[in-house]
Amino acid sequence: KHPLDAMVFVPRICGICSVSQSVASALALRDALGVVAPPNGDLATNLLLACENVADHLTHFYLFFMPDFARDAYAGAPWHAEVKARFEAVRGSASAEMLPARARLMHLTGLLGGKWPHTLSLQPGGSARAVSAAEKIRLFAMLREFRGWLERTLYGDALEAVAALDSMAALDAWRTARPRGDLGVFLHLGEALDLRRLGRSAGRFLSVGTYRVAGEPGYAAGVWEAGQLAPFRHEDVAEEVSRSWMLGPPAPVHPWQGDTLPAADKPDAYSWCKAPRWQGQVVECGALARQVVDGHPLARALVADWGGSVHGRVVGRLLEIARTVIAMEAWVRALAPGEPFCVRAEVPDEAQGVGLVEAARGALGHWLVVRKGHIANYQIIAPTTWNFSPRDRNGTPGALEQALVGIELGDAGAASVQVQHVVRSFDPCMVCTVH
Repeated sequence: KHPLDAMVFVPRICGICSVSQSVASALALRDALGVVAPPNGDLATNLLLACENVADHLTHFYLFFMPDFARDAYAGAPWHAEVKARFEAVRGSASAEMLPARARLMHLTGLLGGKWPHTLSLQPGGSARAVSAAEKIRLFAMLREFRGWLERTLYGDALEAVAALDSMAALDAWRTARPRGDLGVFLHLGEALDLRRLGRSAGRFLSVGTYRVAGEPGYAAGVWEAGQLAPFRHEDVAEEVSRSWMLGPPAPVHPWQGDTLPAADKPDAYSWCKAPRWQGQVVECGALARQVVDGHPLARALVADWGGSVHGRVVGRLLEIARTVIAMEAWVRALAPGEPFCVRAEVPDEAQGVGLVEAARGALGHWLVVRKGHIANYQIIAPTTWNFSPRDRNGTPGALEQALVGIELGDAGAASVQVQHVVRSFDPCMVCTVH
């Protein structure tokens, strides 16, 4: 295919995070074409990506994660009746409030991108959809309305107050003083069920950086482990398929040299997921990892005390909503109507590029090779590929497998509600990983 055709195909990997796929593809093409987007293009791209990521976080919390606490497994708990009335799937009051608020937020994507999913306004040179002065006012009004809902319902407090929480002690004090919002409900559940000790992974956190303006990310890139931040280079990434239903070399290879050849009958394999590694190491990615790498003090306190855990992943996700909406308001203010939003560039006959972005679920990478003016290879590592990696050739399990070790299954076996909490805390998207 022609390299620009990738912008049509890759969003359809997944209808939930299609903007993230589009941004990664646009950045890979931008790298291959050697084009520099104008500031307006970066700002509009950030707004589209952030809108999708925030909407995904809300969907995860209200529709996937919290309904598990309304299950009959917790029927004897003193808090169960109240939580069931609020969060029970389909019947609870929370989803009935969240869904309209999320739908109104997604009008931002309609204005900037024309539609969602599979938005086509994103291009290597920026955004093909310019914003007028009147539309800038509309965008800000959408965000102010959404902020109001968050502050009334999710937090029961100002976004800035949530973003300013800087320690476990501050979070516990806030939980005690601010029990009104749905975040407060989760924090009380986390305390009652000791979710800080549940689902700990290796404690190595990856972010490739995201929300770039003029080449600088709004959330930093790096790998955090044991109190130290190491730089992230995509050249340090390699994938292997020893336990995957894929054909490939026995040694790990960089995605530019990778291939995707299904082998459904391969012996000793147990996953359609490849095994990506950073410098040969297992990493965890996601909202908590982003906030840890970016240096937020509460996120670093969470992992310093408990490592990656169910509690930490959910708090990291809700902390990120507050920080990102504040940033979105600043990006709208910075838009300059009348100035360029996109530039064009010619596709070279021979090129390669990499596009790195943070989707809601974590680090997303697209690696593109162009030969004779057409796509010769295109490899993708999705966030769930990192987190749900099978064992590698050394027998080392991925982040989720490590997080499941030691869980008491009880009579429910693999259907244990604790297993559900751990799996859902990663907000998996196996669709992206398999496709």
